[in-house]
Amino acid sequence: MPVPIRRLVVALTVCCALLGGATACGSGSSATKDTAAVVAATTPATTPSSSSTVEKQKLSKTRFVANAGLAAGATYQWIVKPWKAGKFKKGAKGRRTALIKAALAGTFAYNRLKAAKRNAEGDPTLSKALAPLSAGIDSLKNLPSKLRKGDSTDATAGAFDDIINKVKDAGKSAGAPVTDKVPSTSQLSGG
Repeated sequence: MPVPIRRLVVALTVCCALLGGATACGSGSSATKDTAAVVAATTPATTPSSSSTVEKQKLSKTRFVANAGLAAGATYQWIVKPWKAGKFKKGAKGRRTALIKAALAGTFAYNRLKAAKRNAEGDPTLSKALAPLSAGIDSLKNLPSKLRKGDSTDATAGAFDDIINKVKDAGKSAGAPVTDKVPSTSQLSGG
């Protein structure tokens, strides 16, 4: 029975790696010292990193701005802009494609807003500013399926636009201004 060439290549590669590794180790004590040095260098330290609360808060704000910016960019590019251009109306040219993209963007925006909400919890000021919007963010969960189906697109697009603007205002009031960052199509479809 013939063996596929891929299996032969993989087997040959593994054999060569094992043979090369065995001959490189040798029997001298320098090999043992080198191995110990490599193990010590790659083993993480047992002491926790000493990040101050200020650094953690700064990282929380940075992550919040990044996630909220991606949500805002996706919402504007693939939901609000086509909605204002009339692409969601029955009979509009490219309606189906616009609705599918809007549904993907809605799912992506919801995902990024949930991440931004988690990030905001690391900063007290940002957490207080975003707290009233938790219910609004959670209400976006089922809206992408409405967009995909073409159900009440005006209300759905308006809800996304409204929540995004409120998140941007909350970030601005907490010292973390959010700017739109349009995600790539691969980011959008990949989540």
